Amino acid sequence: MNHQSRLPISILVVIVMSLFAVDPASGQDWNPAERAELLDYARATWRSFDAMTDRNGLTSDHLQGNAQGEWKPSQLTSPTDIASYLWSVLAARSLDLIDDAETDRRLRATLTMLERMDRQNHFYYNLYDVKTGARVDQEKFRPSSAFLSSVDNAWLAVALTMVRNARPELRDRAETLVKPMDFGFFYVPFDPTNPLEHPGQFHGGYNTVERQFTAFYGMLNTEPRIISYLALARKQVPAEHYYRMFRTLPVDRAPQSQRPQGVTRTYLGVPVFEGHYQFRELDLVPTWGGSMFEALMVPLFVPEETWAPRSWGINHPLYVRAQIEQGLIVRSYGAWGFSPSWTPEGGYQTYGVADIGTEVDGYRTFELSQGDKPKRGKPTGPVFEGVVTAHASFLAMRYAPRESLRNLRSLKQTYPMFTPTEGFHDSVNVTTGAVSHCVLSLDQGMILAAIANTLADDVMRKWLCDGSFEAAIRPLIEPEEFTAGDRRP
Repeated sequence: MNHQSRLPISILVVIVMSLFAVDPASGQDWNPAERAELLDYARATWRSFDAMTDRNGLTSDHLQGNAQGEWKPSQLTSPTDIASYLWSVLAARSLDLIDDAETDRRLRATLTMLERMDRQNHFYYNLYDVKTGARVDQEKFRPSSAFLSSVDNAWLAVALTMVRNARPELRDRAETLVKPMDFGFFYVPFDPTNPLEHPGQFHGGYNTVERQFTAFYGMLNTEPRIISYLALARKQVPAEHYYRMFRTLPVDRAPQSQRPQGVTRTYLGVPVFEGHYQFRELDLVPTWGGSMFEALMVPLFVPEETWAPRSWGINHPLYVRAQIEQGLIVRSYGAWGFSPSWTPEGGYQTYGVADIGTEVDGYRTFELSQGDKPKRGKPTGPVFEGVVTAHASFLAMRYAPRESLRNLRSLKQTYPMFTPTEGFHDSVNVTTGAVSHCVLSLDQGMILAAIANTLADDVMRKWLCDGSFEAAIRPLIEPEEFTAGDRRP
């Protein structure tokens, strides 16, 4: 497939015209045909999880296809892979894809493995063998095999909390695993005399061999903010931590892709630079790499736009609009949705819209010659964001429901990237038509969570955000006012 596989200009114009009437709804007004379409996507996605998951209850990182049409699961798993499976089991039950007996059987198997697996400080390592649950300790995987990732453990804690709240019969087992996870282990309190080394933020992780922490997670609008919500809800860090995160990078500390504009406001005694970037006529709070999952994975589980209408309630829809306009107007791809994924050329790479990310080089890809491999680092050729992933549309569905469904239909009809047994393949390069023969458990998990929220009344959010969670987080984030907005008349 080549460039001529893109949508006709007449259809593209209709799509673009609809951008200015985006309805930031949860999709509760889907008609029967649309609901059936989404349920078909959910069934296919669930089948891929079934194929990726061992009888012991551990899910592989990905399912890889070959030229002969054979699909095989990888031999490794991670805390996030396991988390994606746990909440996907709950999602499948909420959509009546499985019954109560199968739900409990699957969850019990996974909990049994988690109870046996090697941990340190009650946190799980980055890599485990799918078949045995043994920690991977091979030279080629170091230092990952000795690493405790704060964000990966946070996603596992999210999933265990959801199991605890959704399945009363498993409450005690899930609570026994999640309660000892004290994310204060990764936190460094703020010290005004040395804010660089003591910024009031979380480390990305801890190397158990070298006994060293990694760099800090400083950006607010990235997926590691789930660590903050968990730790704040469980009173493991002070409330002021939320306002120690950067809305845009400090100008005097690090280079970034554009100079932010904004104002300084004070919350809980903390001065916060409410900065924003400009993209076309939009002002928005950027992510690190301009990708969809950085901005919108967390609100699959936390109703940020409802609890904080003057910050996330404004920024999330604008962020989606920027991604749509990048794909349909700026690049004229006929498709949109840029987020880290498994590339058609092979391997996991980071993608995004560079102009809404702070990283100087952006989450970018390059125009590749035949046989070239994707590269990271400073661009050496024409830069574009031509690898589109389906999970990005599902993340956007709450904020642009019709546009998201239309984009998915287009991807399905234009490229051979959907099957009833694997669901959406992880990505397509819209400049070449090449499709990835791989599905990732994380990305499939985001898809199922989004569909469950849409068709089953936000169950993913309800199972995480019980009364105590909301009581801790909502009053904290509600007062904030971003400087985001749409400058169009």
